[in-house]
Amino acid sequence: MSDPKTLGLIGGLSWESTAEYYRLANETVHSRLGGLHSARVLVNSLDFAEIQALQDSRDWDALGARLADEADRLAKAGADVVLLCSNPLHVVADRIAEAIEVPLVHIADTAAGAAQNSGMKQIGLLGTAFTMNEDFYRARLEGHGLTVHTPAKSAVGEVNRIIYDELCVGIVTEKSRRYFRSVMQDLVDAGAEGIILGSTELELLITKDDADVPLFPTTRLHVEAALN
Repeated sequence: MSDPKTLGLIGGLSWESTAEYYRLANETVHSRLGGLHSARVLVNSLDFAEIQALQDSRDWDALGARLADEADRLAKAGADVVLLCSNPLHVVADRIAEAIEVPLVHIADTAAGAAQNSGMKQIGLLGTAFTMNEDFYRARLEGHGLTVHTPAKSAVGEVNRIIYDELCVGIVTEKSRRYFRSVMQDLVDAGAEGIILGSTELELLITKDDADVPLFPTTRLHVEAALN
């Protein structure tokens, strides 16, 4: 029997979704192996406010160096694979991957692969304003042959607000769920055959029952890809 592998999580980005990463990793391992099996996980939980300040200032050198250092800590502690538990912070994913000798699983690649495997050609993308507006994420999806739809400019601000002001601090409301249902329907009307939940907090609010098309939850897909 091969030695068990260890997942390394760069978390706290937000801690609400990092808790989901930990839960999903353990649930998935248990479902596959049964008994008392659980996941071997190392969590490096950061202060989100410090990291967000670097992103807001667009100091990519400092942000990349900081997260690369945190990834290296995990690798040296025994992680066999590293996950950056945030969609927008993958803006510096290449810098992190270059700094460590173990794999960094890219969250957008896992989402794109799942969409392709489902036969999708046109995909909706929901996430923070940064994730939806900047090229780094869209280009990664388009590199897999997907046409990407994002919400109207009038909706981007409210989607972003709900993620940061509510979900990142553990607030889940039916009002916000209804709003996201409307936004997702607009994406479907624009041609989206499925929707990527491109914020790791969105799975706290949205389930497959909230849309008429398949949803691709990046937190769950990220964990499953790493375990595979």
